[in-house]
Amino acid sequence: MSKCEQCIVRQLSAIKALGKEELLRMADCKTSSTVRKGENLFEEGDHIDGIFCIKDGACKLTKLSANGNSQIVKLAKKGELLGQRSVISGEPANLSAVALEDMEVCFIPSKDITAFLDQNPQFSRSMMQTLSKDLKDADNILVGMAQKTAKQRLAEVLLNLEKTFGTDADGYISLQLSREEMAGMIGTVLESCIRLLSEFKNERLVALEGKKIRICDKAGLERRAYQ
Repeated sequence: MSKCEQCIVRQLSAIKALGKEELLRMADCKTSSTVRKGENLFEEGDHIDGIFCIKDGACKLTKLSANGNSQIVKLAKKGELLGQRSVISGEPANLSAVALEDMEVCFIPSKDITAFLDQNPQFSRSMMQTLSKDLKDADNILVGMAQKTAKQRLAEVLLNLEKTFGTDADGYISLQLSREEMAGMIGTVLESCIRLLSEFKNERLVALEGKKIRICDKAGLERRAYQ
């Protein structure tokens, strides 16, 4: 079993606020597992009795709309925590989490997280700051859906993907999404997403190779996103 106090990813979340003794207790109570690409960590409506810490990999958080379409609300990466809202509120999961690639995750039960929240004010504050950021991001997505065109949203998503996940040795965005997933992120149909990507390619803003995307003209893409 890996030791939480030696885990690098703890520095990327609220867990960094825990002391050495608390991290030793967490190592004793947590369980680790592998989640394969396409598998669910949890589904909307599930009762999550703890939080997940992403040790490696990435997943998408989705919300099912009234018409049955799945909207990608957020992409979560290495170091992030999932399920904290449900633990704090005691409510079922509001989103589904699906692995975009093979993941390594640790699960910490609710009773242990609650104890840390009660005993460590800095950990509680860090957790609240994370939840506040999630709410702010959700507000920005809502405004973007209402006020921006699909082309603007796609340009912004591509820029954020490169910023968040980086690029490979050939300059392509490291996290590869299907065209359906891209369409789900910008709230449009598959055909429109494919057409917009082709337009960006023709304008030499991006290069496409299968599912891989490379940003060729960041300044031009920024103009599409924010003007």
